[in-house]
Amino acid sequence: MSGLLRYGTIGALSAALAACAAKQEPVVAPPPPPMPQVVIPPKPRPPLGAANVLAIPPLNAAGMRQTVNLNISPAQTIWNFRSAYNVAALNCMHAEHVDILGGYKAFLKANAKRLTAVNKDVDKEFRAAKGAGATKARESYMTQVYNFYALPPTMPAFCDVALAVSREGATVPAKGLDDFAKQALPRLDRVLLDFFNSYDQYRADLAAWQQRYTPTSPVIAPAPVATAPAASVPAPR
Repeated sequence: MSGLLRYGTIGALSAALAACAAKQEPVVAPPPPPMPQVVIPPKPRPPLGAANVLAIPPLNAAGMRQTVNLNISPAQTIWNFRSAYNVAALNCMHAEHVDILGGYKAFLKANAKRLTAVNKDVDKEFRAAKGAGATKARESYMTQVYNFYALPPTMPAFCDVALAVSREGATVPAKGLDDFAKQALPRLDRVLLDFFNSYDQYRADLAAWQQRYTPTSPVIAPAPVATAPAASVPAPR
């Protein structure tokens, strides 16, 4: 009897343990750690509020910008300086730049004879290079010269430099025009060249941003630039 009780007690105990095991909650694995958040930096923006897509003069193999002023003749240098000055006189309308217009008028008057001769020299250079198409070629080129200096994002800085150049030019005698134009034109150009370098950096930053965050974005190629007849002796830059 005692044996049956012992075996019955063991059986009941085993059944109770089995029932307890059946009632235990299943073991749940802990949730995976949260994925690290990717912070997307702001999309690069063009310098000076420029357009998102802007054709700028490319660099040549020597690392120089292929602008309208690359390798131009001494006569074209003077004429392009006059053109840049004209752009400033017509577009720099803020009160702080008021002296530019008066300076430009005085510049034309004081250098009328020399500018007439330079204009004839430039015509000769285009005829020698373009033949019957000289007039059309010069008009097309000069349109690009004016557009080059009238680039809206650079106008504030351009006007500041043009004002300084205008005031310095007021004391230059007519016989000193050639040398003055030779050193003043690169100063005006520097405003544009600095902007182009900044825009190149923007495009590089944008390409890197797009490659990481939007890899299917298109790449924009620069547009060609018209040139003046090549000079036998490049103007100093």
